[in-house]
Amino acid sequence: MSSEPPVLHAIDLGKVYAMPGANLTVLSGLTFRPRRGALTAVVGASGAGKSTLLHILGTLDRPTSGRVLFEGQDLFRLSGRELARFRNRSIGFVFQFHYLLPEFTALENVMMPGLVGRRSRDQVQDRAVNLLEIVGLADRMEHRPAELSGGEQQRVAVARALQNAPSVLLADEPSGNLDRASSRDLHGLLAALVRDHGQTTIVATHDDRLAAQADEVYRLESGGLHPVSTVADNEMERPDRPPGTEETR
Repeated sequence: MSSEPPVLHAIDLGKVYAMPGANLTVLSGLTFRPRRGALTAVVGASGAGKSTLLHILGTLDRPTSGRVLFEGQDLFRLSGRELARFRNRSIGFVFQFHYLLPEFTALENVMMPGLVGRRSRDQVQDRAVNLLEIVGLADRMEHRPAELSGGEQQRVAVARALQNAPSVLLADEPSGNLDRASSRDLHGLLAALVRDHGQTTIVATHDDRLAAQADEVYRLESGGLHPVSTVADNEMERPDRPPGTEETR
């Protein structure tokens, strides 16, 4: 893997939610330097704050304290418009639910971020075709989401997240709604993106099979991140919520 400095660097992050009667501290003094060009897994109990951490790293949410640096730039010093431009160009998101637009084809869904970024339609379409080929959906480009399986829908979501060639891919429980076979395929795809394309990828997951493919694993606990040497050391807790529901914090 590359010895270059990390593309993202979170420094002393804190996140506190004001709740009736008491504040809820989710992150406290958290520092994180995921390796550039690596697959990094963040594991931990449901409600530990994995989603919150990814949302802050991707600037979808703001920390109560601390900083997030991207290539040395303090992201939360940017204006709202500058942050929106940064997210479009530099961060790819994959969530537990695919959030594909149902009225558009797989190809059109993958094109959306490029069109929003005002790149040429021909360039965006060529990129979308190439990405759908990479994720194994060359013969499903003209299908709408309802005509695709759950695993295929999530592969389209991954391709869409990569449309603008982001520096970082953030995936929040990406296989949480998939069956075992589809999960295995998606995990292999994410690992291949890192191996073959050097895509810096950070995944929040309960799935020890996905964490087993990561280059580095951290456990989020008591508001802080702790590196673990092997997946067996994670003592990962299975979700204590019904299948198909998302972590709220």
